[in-house]
Amino acid sequence: MAVSAADFSSAAVTERRISWLTLLIGLTAGLLVALLRDRLWGAGLAIGTVLSWLNFRWLSKGMDALVVASTAQAGKEKPAVPLLSYFGMLFRYGLIALAVYVIFVYLRVPLVSMVVGLCALGAATIAASVYEIWHPAD
Repeated sequence: MAVSAADFSSAAVTERRISWLTLLIGLTAGLLVALLRDRLWGAGLAIGTVLSWLNFRWLSKGMDALVVASTAQAGKEKPAVPLLSYFGMLFRYGLIALAVYVIFVYLRVPLVSMVVGLCALGAATIAASVYEIWHPAD
């Protein structure tokens, strides 16, 4: 089951689309909520969006590193995953949890607004998927 270079470029385009759509959707929603309703809720949406975007970027970089490590060891019986990759996965979630906690405690930004902001990645993924359905790469 071979994967062509076109598959990688199509996936990279979709990843970039999800990345900028996450920021666009989340920050637009945060700005609208801040202007029309509550400033702290808007800030929470924006903070959650940025954390979601950072998580996506770090996840993407981590997966790229795993793919490179596994393809470099293609002739081996069982490819070894670098321990730094596991640390990166745990560190990513720990850093997001710590940031949400500090912002909630010290800035008094509502926790629910940050959690909703984290959902911007899901909305961007859905939007990018719908775009891919309407405009296939083939």
